[in-house]
Order: sequence, then structure tokens, then C-alpha cells
Amino acid sequence: MSETRTVDAVITGRVQGVGYRAWTQHQAQLHGLTGHVRNRDDGAVAATFSGPAEAVSVMLKACEAGPRGARVEAVAVTDRPGPETFPAFEIRGT
Repeated sequence: MSETRTVDAVITGRVQGVGYRAWTQHQAQLHGLTGHVRNRDDGAVAATFSGPAEAVSVMLKACEAGPRGARVEAVAVTDRPGPETFPAFEIRGT
């Protein structure tokens, strides 16, 4: 069984108004991840991903490109100290 990894990611660049949150939710569900994504007031997108370590790594790599129309400048990742469980992957308000 794969180790569970939970991370917080802050994605900066042109990531609001391009469908980034909906794309992130779809990608996370495809990879079997739980967590959430939201827009931040500063123009960035914040996400929490939890699931098998390999799937989280693949998701973070995908976030570097994002959906069509996005222009990602950086993805800052912080590992959480312990795995967390979320019921699903959801889009949250700002």
C-alpha cells in the first residue's frame, strides 16, 4: 500500500479566471485525491491535496502547467506533518 501524503500548494501567475479551480478538481478526482482548492484574494490559487504519495507528485507536476489559458509562474508546496482525510475534492470559496 502506498504512503499517504498531504500537501498545501499555492499556485501563482495567471490562474484566476481561466477555469483553474474546476480543472484542478477534475484532475484531483482522476488521480484519486481528496482535498480542496480555492482562489485567494492576492490572485493566487491555494490547494490541498491528499492521497497516495505518487499521485500527489503527479498532481503537483500537472499544476505547473494548469489548464489552457493559465500561465503558471510558480507552485509553492508545503508538506503537512501528517496525512489528513477529506471526504472528497471540493472547490471552496475565496
